[in-house]
Amino acid sequence: MRDFLRGLPVFATALPVFDPSAAPRQPHELFAVWLTEAVDAGVPEPHAMTLSTVGVDGVPSARVLIVKNVDEHGWQFAVHADSPKGQELARHPAAALTFYWPARGRQIRVRGPVRREPADRSAADFLARPPGSRAEASIGRQSRPLPDRGTLDAAVERAAERIADHPRLVVPQWTLHTLVADEVEFWQADRQRKHTRLRYTRTDAGWIHGMLWP
Repeated sequence: MRDFLRGLPVFATALPVFDPSAAPRQPHELFAVWLTEAVDAGVPEPHAMTLSTVGVDGVPSARVLIVKNVDEHGWQFAVHADSPKGQELARHPAAALTFYWPARGRQIRVRGPVRREPADRSAADFLARPPGSRAEASIGRQSRPLPDRGTLDAAVERAAERIADHPRLVVPQWTLHTLVADEVEFWQADRQRKHTRLRYTRTDAGWIHGMLWP
C-alpha cells in the first residue's frame, strides 16, 4: 500500500497563480473569488466542506457538509440538533471548516466559535431544502443503528407523505449555525512544494493577513 500511495499523482492539472499581495482586506471576499473561480473551472460540488468538531470524549470528529452562506458575519451551515455534530456543537460551540479543490490545488481552512441562529432563520433554511431532504431530516435518527435497508425506506416514505401533506412543516431541531471565523487560511499548491499560504487573523482592530512558510 505504501508504494501504491507514493505512486499516485499529485497536482496533475495546471495550477492557477495566486498573488497574496493582491488579496482583499477581508477573507470572505477572497473566498468568494476562489469559489467563483472553482465553479468556472468546473470543480464538482465546490460548496462542499469538511466540518470538524470536538466529540464528547475530546476526540475530533469530521464529516462533509454544504456551506449555506458566506459573508462578513461568517460561514453558515445547518445540522439537526439531535445528531452527533449537533450535540457536539451544543457542548463545545467551536469548529473548523476545510474546503479542498484538487483540480485547482487549493484549500481553505476556517476556525472559530460557532453560534446558533434564531429559530426563524433555521426554519427558513429547512423550508428551502428539497422535499426529499426535508423528509429525511424530519426522521431525526441520524447515526443511530439501522437494522436493515427496508426500515430506512419505510421511514423515508412515511416522512415524505407527511411533508407532502404539510409542506410548511418545520423540524424544530433543524438548526442553522454561523462559524464566526477567528482565522482563515488560503493555500495554493505548487508542484515544487513551494506552496503559497496566506493567513487572515481577526484582531480588535479588524482583519490582518500575512504569509506562512509552506
